[in-house]
Amino acid sequence: MSKAFVKENDQDDDDLELEGTPLPAGTKNYITLDGYAQLRKELEQLMNVERPDMVQTVSWAASNGDRSENGDYLYGKKRLREIDRRIRFLIRRLETVEVVDPAQQPNRDQIFFGATVLYSDSAGEEFRITIVGIDEAEPLQGRISWISPVARALLKAREGDTVILRTPGGVEELDILEVSYPRP
Repeated sequence: MSKAFVKENDQDDDDLELEGTPLPAGTKNYITLDGYAQLRKELEQLMNVERPDMVQTVSWAASNGDRSENGDYLYGKKRLREIDRRIRFLIRRLETVEVVDPAQQPNRDQIFFGATVLYSDSAGEEFRITIVGIDEAEPLQGRISWISPVARALLKAREGDTVILRTPGGVEELDILEVSYPRP
């Protein structure tokens, strides 16, 4: 097989970076202390463990001779590019974040960034969510981004309020049952 069919492109793929959710124009990238620590931990893991291990694997594979049919070499180079792309993304993201400590929130009866909210929908089903930054959102674990439609509907409301959530399926009312923040 010709090398034209197996050679990978070594140029930067910055245009293809789809990691992370883009921020709305003119907004800050808020993140909790825990979220910041997780991103820092991931960056350190990539830089201090995964990248050096992959560099070692690639150099070993390169020393084995013919690189065009060397799976360890080809996969290693591809994985190294993925690691480097993620490192660049994390560095840029960490430079732009604004760390917010929800435990320091003075208005603990109102919903702001970092609040844990128990609410019920019009069918009476209850949901407990925590409003977090876009880089730490995990909707299936109840951690939703502050720019999500549900979080936007809940922001600035208080316990006992009813808010309107506009969805593609129509309008829904959410009753806020409880608002809490972590203790300082």
